[in-house]
Amino acid sequence: MRDSPKTSVPAVIGHRGAAGYVPENTVASVLRAADLGVRWVELDAKLSADGEVIIFHDDKLNRTTNGRGSVAKHALVDLRRLDAGGWFKPRFAGERVPTLSEMLDVLAARGLGANIEIKPSPGRYAETGAAIAGLLKAKWPAELMPPVISSFMPTSLAAVKDRAPEYERALLVFRLPGDWQVRANRLGCTALHCSQEYLTERQAKAITAGGFVLRCYTVNHQLTARKLYRWGASSLISDYPDRLLSM
Repeated sequence: MRDSPKTSVPAVIGHRGAAGYVPENTVASVLRAADLGVRWVELDAKLSADGEVIIFHDDKLNRTTNGRGSVAKHALVDLRRLDAGGWFKPRFAGERVPTLSEMLDVLAARGLGANIEIKPSPGRYAETGAAIAGLLKAKWPAELMPPVISSFMPTSLAAVKDRAPEYERALLVFRLPGDWQVRANRLGCTALHCSQEYLTERQAKAITAGGFVLRCYTVNHQLTARKLYRWGASSLISDYPDRLLSM
């Protein structure tokens, strides 16, 4: 059954910081989100080859760095040498792949809450969930509201449930499966994080009627945001969070 607490999360969350304006999952992106007035950000976390928790989305380095190949095959010392900003715009060249520990310091300095999404590399699902849960238990800034931990991977969420049951867990989905409530309850999740692209009004209302918190990603337009709030979504994750904050 559900046993994770519900955390008070604001209505707008910056996606990977402020990914529409600044290279995603970088310190610069989180700082930009804070400057825009965001109170929470969503960040992706996975493991390096040597077991360090880094802030990174993809399984491969190619899209968002000047590196190549699998993230899971590179040690932190190698990842730190990469440029994680120049791909976005030349003026961001020199941005680095941050560790989760470093990002926690940034969150504390700017007073930001966070949704930490577990993005495990293939075959490292439980290991990644356990490592992230352990690090958050040890280093999450006491002055901040507790984080929400989300993932598409049930094995990762189950590891969090075992290691850090005190943190709210959220099941991430693209299309809502027919047995979503069974899956969420089994993992002790109190929230569903759903793609706005596939969610229907009927599904949204079923989620909230079932006592779950509904949050949606990635919402970049006000008309879509108004519709989802009307359907019962409590928080929306956006690349351009200022567009939603202005509402």
